[in-house]
Amino acid sequence: MSRPERSAGIAGTAELMRGMGAAARSAARELAVASAATRNAALSAAATAVRGSVAAILEANATDLGTARGKGAPNAFLDRLALDAGRIEAIALSLESIARLEDPVGAVLARWQRPNGLVIERVRVPLGVVGIVYESRPNVTADAGALCLKSGNASILRGGSESRHSSRAIHSCLVDGLRAARLPESAVQLVPTTDREAVGLMLKGLDGAIDVIVPRGGKSLVARVQEEARVPVLAHLEGICHTYVDRDADLEMAREIVLNAKLRRTGVCGATETLLVDRAAPGRVLPDLIRALIDAGCAVRGDEAAQQADPRVTPATEEDWSTEYLDAIISVKVVEGVDGAIDHIARYGSQHTDAIVTASAAAAERFLERVDSAIVLHNASTQFADGGEFGFGAEIGIATGKLHARGPVGVEQLTSFKYAVRGAGQVRPA
Repeated sequence: MSRPERSAGIAGTAELMRGMGAAARSAARELAVASAATRNAALSAAATAVRGSVAAILEANATDLGTARGKGAPNAFLDRLALDAGRIEAIALSLESIARLEDPVGAVLARWQRPNGLVIERVRVPLGVVGIVYESRPNVTADAGALCLKSGNASILRGGSESRHSSRAIHSCLVDGLRAARLPESAVQLVPTTDREAVGLMLKGLDGAIDVIVPRGGKSLVARVQEEARVPVLAHLEGICHTYVDRDADLEMAREIVLNAKLRRTGVCGATETLLVDRAAPGRVLPDLIRALIDAGCAVRGDEAAQQADPRVTPATEEDWSTEYLDAIISVKVVEGVDGAIDHIARYGSQHTDAIVTASAAAAERFLERVDSAIVLHNASTQFADGGEFGFGAEIGIATGKLHARGPVGVEQLTSFKYAVRGAGQVRPA
């Protein structure tokens, strides 16, 4: 933490955050009526700025990585923090992809006429000011700011202290885009202090300036947000995701899906943490899947059947079934068919993302219908739990609640609606 950040104090942080809230509220009013072309121009200009700032972003990221390594950060954390030329280009492409999305603002969701002649329309509108609190994932700075801008919302971003240099470098590109499009620079603000009090003030709403909070990070961060927030929250607490391999699964397909679901990127919330295998599956299925995982460098903790299938499996505890490892570790359990998988997921899952691998249409439909998660998949990896993969351009996070938004939070999920009622002098009779 820099000396100015240390000396700001609670009073200084409160003053800073109140000013940011007021500026965001003012910017939100302007964004709500800005044309889609103007908002898209800002995003395109930001993408150009990102491509022109690769060296500066990499230098900033190297500073953050050096600090994190010095503190002994685990590999999964370093993977989320690290940027390279490819990941920076992906940020630029994401900005352009978001710009190409259909504009949600002003869309007429429904229209009808009453017997008295009143014409009523339900119209999509921005939420207003979105506060995003996230840990050390620099790409979230671009994704969150861009999605809010596209949906006509102002945003206040508070990234993790470990990624502050990377986030500042990326945020400056977003500001360049706003400036080029002649939109208020306060439309996308990055909290400049690492003082934890800033988060607490955001959770209280900044005197009514913030309309919704979106946390993106680990269990402790999301738990704090859900416990302390005085404004609505779009969040998930954990990504305890399952892949169930049914008796009718194609073994080669199952092997490929399981390896991808667990090991493509172990630190993302859509990574499979528990593998469930049908007891009635052919005898070679369980040992084959376990062998593939271990050979790929994944530690396996399993029930008695899993241990018998491969002596390298260590015993799973009750805690393992409800653990989000975010690492090359997986728990394995044999269940009694699709209903056994559904029951296990209902008991231990986090309503995030769960998948079934099967050639049986009946088993697949039963699973998709009865597993109460934000995302359920048939014959596909749980790592598709991502807004970009859904065609949303990007996402701020995955919401597992059931009010307003569920699943990847993209531009549509960052809007609400209002009713526009047009009359010709009607009055309501006494």
